[in-house]
Amino acid sequence: MPVNLPAPTPDALVHSAKLCELIRQDIAAQGGWIPFSRFMELALYAPGLGYYTAGARKFGAAGDFVTAPELSPLFGRTVARQLVEVMQASKPHILELGAGSGKLALDILGELERLGELPASYSILEVSADLRERQQALLGKQLPHLADRVHWLDTLPEQFSGAVVGNEVLDALPVHLLHWSGQHILERGVTSQANRFGWVDRPADTPALLDCVRKLKLPDDYLSEVSLAARGLVASLCERMDQGALLFIDYGFGASEYYHPQRTRGTLMCHYRHHSHDDPFYLPGLQDITAHVDFTAVAEAAIDHGAHFLGYTSQAHFLFNNGIADYLGEVSPEDVRAYAPLSAQLQKLTSPAEMGELFKVIALGKGLDQPLAGFLRGDLSRLL
Repeated sequence: MPVNLPAPTPDALVHSAKLCELIRQDIAAQGGWIPFSRFMELALYAPGLGYYTAGARKFGAAGDFVTAPELSPLFGRTVARQLVEVMQASKPHILELGAGSGKLALDILGELERLGELPASYSILEVSADLRERQQALLGKQLPHLADRVHWLDTLPEQFSGAVVGNEVLDALPVHLLHWSGQHILERGVTSQANRFGWVDRPADTPALLDCVRKLKLPDDYLSEVSLAARGLVASLCERMDQGALLFIDYGFGASEYYHPQRTRGTLMCHYRHHSHDDPFYLPGLQDITAHVDFTAVAEAAIDHGAHFLGYTSQAHFLFNNGIADYLGEVSPEDVRAYAPLSAQLQKLTSPAEMGELFKVIALGKGLDQPLAGFLRGDLSRLL
């Protein structure tokens, strides 16, 4: 159990206990063992109980972590510039995946309105009823005159043209845990005994999993993740896209770095009240569980389903390429009260010591011939 973490409230403990019981029932129904991907799916998305589907605050200072849109409006305003370029080359529609608090949508739409480039539609695919309500409340209050353009979806559209954006979406999708032991590839799963969750490895027998990892040459006792869910989401989006681009912003690596021989314990992390640790069994439903994104796998899934690679770079290069520094020029440096916070926000978004290098941006598309502005400098495709 992690130490030195803030104590949950009694109500939060009751909530977590309910989810734990649901997970234990699922384990029993599956014969006493479930793959970790199933545990993560239930911990994050079980209806009414999972971390993303229940009502606890997740984003910002009062939540468990801070995302770029929560940190600064500069992020969404800069992303909007890239979306304009995609819409002008395809269709004037935007689809945002997992919109969180709604702050990114708010900043994008506000900037697009300022630029005179509002989309004909801004659709949000949100699986959490609680987050959907928060998004609707925020956008309804701040941009009521755009209500006819903003729509919420329960499933992916059958066809789509325009720009798709997902900020910190892929890292929250369930992952399989694989353990390389001797000559064997094992899948790590979850059991329950005496009301405690535990780890048990079994020989990996899922063809899709084995296809992903057979070519990897890794040392003995090596643990890492494979996200079939991320591959599946990207594949589905590419199959449905007629023309446009997918834009994913997340923390992660190309495959050679993701499965580096020295990264022996993988990338799985949990986030609780702005503390990070590696125990996914701690208070299920009250903490986020994430894994870094394998951007090579994302690119391959897109290409295998009819899309083409448009670019891969760091968040810092993407934002600078799209003119984030221009926004500082709107405020006089002599106005310290206004200028200093913006300068500090830009630093956090772009500094290698903050979010600038850990977060990457990948673009994949159909029917777009010209290079996108966000990827003109700082190309990292050699790392995929």
